[in-house]
Amino acid sequence: MSLVPTEEQEMLRKTVREFVTEHTPVSHLRALRDSNDPVGYSREIWKQMSELGWTGITLPEEYGGSELGYVELGILLEECGRTLTPEPLLASVVLGAEAIALGGSEAQKRELLPSVCSGDRTIALAFQESGRFHPYRVTATAIATDGGYRLSGSKHFVANGHMADRLVVVARTSGAEFDRAGLSLFLVDPGAAGVEVTRSYMVDDRNSARVVLSGVEVPPASLLGAIGDGAATLDPLFDRATAAVCAEMLGSASEAFERTIEYLKTREQFGKRIGSFQALKHRAARMFCELELSRSIVADVLSAVDEGREELPTLVCTAKARLSDTAALVSQEAIQMNGGIGMTDEEEIGFFLKRARAAELFLGDARHHRERFATLQGF
Repeated sequence: MSLVPTEEQEMLRKTVREFVTEHTPVSHLRALRDSNDPVGYSREIWKQMSELGWTGITLPEEYGGSELGYVELGILLEECGRTLTPEPLLASVVLGAEAIALGGSEAQKRELLPSVCSGDRTIALAFQESGRFHPYRVTATAIATDGGYRLSGSKHFVANGHMADRLVVVARTSGAEFDRAGLSLFLVDPGAAGVEVTRSYMVDDRNSARVVLSGVEVPPASLLGAIGDGAATLDPLFDRATAAVCAEMLGSASEAFERTIEYLKTREQFGKRIGSFQALKHRAARMFCELELSRSIVADVLSAVDEGREELPTLVCTAKARLSDTAALVSQEAIQMNGGIGMTDEEEIGFFLKRARAAELFLGDARHHRERFATLQGF
């Protein structure tokens, strides 16, 4: 793992930061929320992102992608995390398109991935069925029929599910609720008969949906990968997506910290700037140290994805547990140090607290990943 960014990576960071600062500041998210925008993001900005190559940043060039690595994806998401960018990079590019890239047939890849790269189509992964993440907890069923499969069940917190052009649905073709074996992935048209998609309003204003499948008929060609072997796609997919989420969390936490430091330098009380108070210096120093530790583990886990290292699952657990703790600490301290005004919706700092809380639960919280780390180590 190189600790020094390449010239190309530095250029990418500069380009992304300039773009999100101009086009997707926190006020962009606020405006979408306040107007109750039915899409939840800007299609125009999404198209601009695709023209910059971001919607296919990790996808192969043969399908229209940029074929860069997760280190570059991490730079993109970290900068987007700084402005809480609502456009569906995580949902469509990291979860949806990557599921097809990992498990899809050549025909499925050629049909769907070019339109994802061009920004003309978004894809959502429908996998979670309860309030807590568990990769194999699936009760939705897929029953074989003469014409294909019949899907029934419901999915919660489907990222960008309300506007997705295609859904990748995880359903059980055999086994019990928590079994790793017996999971299968299916491509589903959200406009098909028996599919009900209802938008969910999340605390951090990120786009989400509830999907109900009532005897949805899909053809054999909709099967993604081998029947009953969906976990072979989901395991690396969730590891990669979790690493990407950590990069976004790092960006949000870094921005919250920098805004807080600026506030400490300008806010005066008792005739002094509050940043001169020793107690606040100690708290700020702790935030800085935790962020630097988090920055290191995020860099390592993203490099591990690109290098295909065997220890990737344990690094993912370490990174998500660390970033969950760091984001919670920094966002909470940011609110505290901003005082009473920090609790109001008028100030943007509260948006970072909400994002930290939601991101911690997404793809498993700190407790989940510590337990998984222990299991991977044989405890």
